[in-house]
Amino acid sequence: MRYGFVKTAALAPKIRVADTEYNAQEIIRLMKEAWGHGARILVFPELCISGYTCGELFLQELLLKRSREALLRIVEASEGMDGLFFVGLPLEVRGKLYNTAAGFSDGKLLGLVPKTCIPNYGEFYEARHFAEAPEEYTFLEWEGRRVPFGTDILFSCRDMPGLLTAAEICEDVWAPDPPSVRHALHGAAVIVNLSASDEITGKEAYRRDLLRIQSGKLVCGYIYAGAGEGESSTDLVFGGHHLICENGTILGESRRFRNETIYGELDIERLIGERRRLSTFRVSADAPDYALVPYSMKPWDAPLERQIDKAPFVPGEKEEREKRCEEILTIQAMGLKKRLEHTGCQSVVVGISGGLDSTLALLVTARAADLLGLERSCIRAVTMPCFGTTDRTYSNACELTRRLGAELLEVDIREAVTVHFRDIGQDQGRHDVTYENSQARERTQVLMDLANQTGGMVVGTGDMSELALGWATYNGDHMSMYGVNASVPKTLVRHLVRYYADTCGDGKLSAVLLDILDTPVSPELLPPRDGVIAQKTEDLVGPYELHDFYLYYMLRFGFAPDKIYWLARQAFGGEYEDDVILKWLKTFCRRFFSQQFKRSCLPDGPKVGSVAVSPRGDLRMPSDASAALWLKCLEELV
Repeated sequence: MRYGFVKTAALAPKIRVADTEYNAQEIIRLMKEAWGHGARILVFPELCISGYTCGELFLQELLLKRSREALLRIVEASEGMDGLFFVGLPLEVRGKLYNTAAGFSDGKLLGLVPKTCIPNYGEFYEARHFAEAPEEYTFLEWEGRRVPFGTDILFSCRDMPGLLTAAEICEDVWAPDPPSVRHALHGAAVIVNLSASDEITGKEAYRRDLLRIQSGKLVCGYIYAGAGEGESSTDLVFGGHHLICENGTILGESRRFRNETIYGELDIERLIGERRRLSTFRVSADAPDYALVPYSMKPWDAPLERQIDKAPFVPGEKEEREKRCEEILTIQAMGLKKRLEHTGCQSVVVGISGGLDSTLALLVTARAADLLGLERSCIRAVTMPCFGTTDRTYSNACELTRRLGAELLEVDIREAVTVHFRDIGQDQGRHDVTYENSQARERTQVLMDLANQTGGMVVGTGDMSELALGWATYNGDHMSMYGVNASVPKTLVRHLVRYYADTCGDGKLSAVLLDILDTPVSPELLPPRDGVIAQKTEDLVGPYELHDFYLYYMLRFGFAPDKIYWLARQAFGGEYEDDVILKWLKTFCRRFFSQQFKRSCLPDGPKVGSVAVSPRGDLRMPSDASAALWLKCLEELV
């Protein structure tokens, strides 16, 4: 699959205990079916060739011989099928029996990985039959070939750099020091686990959390296949619980007691990029060497089935979204609270326009005042009408201030800006960048001077999306004494304001907030047309939902622009034409690079999510870096 994606599968055949011929037949059937659906890394359960619940039958020579023969048949059946497949079997090696995962591809056995942690407690008594894995890998003779046997084996894909896969078996991941930790620190981006974990009350949730967190700790893809129906129910029941996780996120999960196959598309480039970013993800220098076993996975074009979220900054589920909104509002307010405490300011000045960003800033400031035990009258909300102000935004700004209990000040800046135009020789009928920026800078001067009058602090309103695009007037709305929205993207600003409207308990305040949400985003620097906003930001720089998508994947994962374009097509197909997506992505790249100088001198502001543009933290980027490579990459797209 393209751009580092690989489709994986976890499968559980309905087996017959100790019937290796039947089990091999079912494994082959499922293997061909999943491969036909595009899966290229397939994982079957622990000891699935024989069955996990064989008990003393594991000591029978016939079962061991037939298990080996069944593996040979399964491996041969994979001829002509590229990818990487894992099945479990009991395997005798030099007089000892091992619970083993066999990795194979295209008709060839690649490696044999024995289980490290042998449970011998509760319902488990594997030590009765199986030996622990040897400390170092060796080579076995298999059908005229030397095959590595041991835990330290990496299966390396020739066709996808960085796709290294390692295996562990069931209990291994439940142990204090799982082999997967060592594997990941030696480069394994994907861990497979062949398991036979029985079902008891509460175990499902623990298992899910364990594997999700393990994939997050190791920054890896984790494919877990659990034994299901067909195992003996003499004392235990097995649910066929499968999970496919990626860096702390569950991509796929089976329903228990169904023996169903699940699929999940892992983004290997994303995992590798995240490891590269994390300085604490270190390769262990003192661990033993690994056997590196190559295999092929031919690149192919297939539709991406994995859902690509259109709004990566915004949780999709209502409950999680509301929880996130409350948390972010608290982080913003706590950041401002600390700054007010430190400076001893008893007054806060906020420029209020009736737009989304200044609304959020005022809501956060009110919350900070509450946390400090200050009357909200300490907040001076300043509306500064000028040439582009409409009745709708003006009324909303005033009503919002009143409903929150802040002090409302109105400073009409038309005359001051007109005088300034005269002083610098600016034709007032020429609606150029000077016309617009003069208004923004005058507003900032008013706010700063009002703050000086009361020993107060100017709270900035600009959001992260505007900062990424440089959609701010340098030393105008770009500047403040503390920017509470500095790491909040525009798509999230909307949800924060809506959350406040839904939970404030004040019907009139809620009505104002909802009308603000319904107002087009605009700097209101050009005269209205028939009393309606004439200047719509998204008509000029592009839809913020697209820009936030680009911003997330560029800064969070370092994706190349051609991959971002491909993902955007997956996410927004049917809403935007391909040429529109490409047009605004080019705009984003150009503006992101050319406007770094504005971000290089940002005011302080709290980080609220995994992406931020502070020059003191997440984005230490030269102001004169070239965008040529990024734009050329997009120009070369077919």
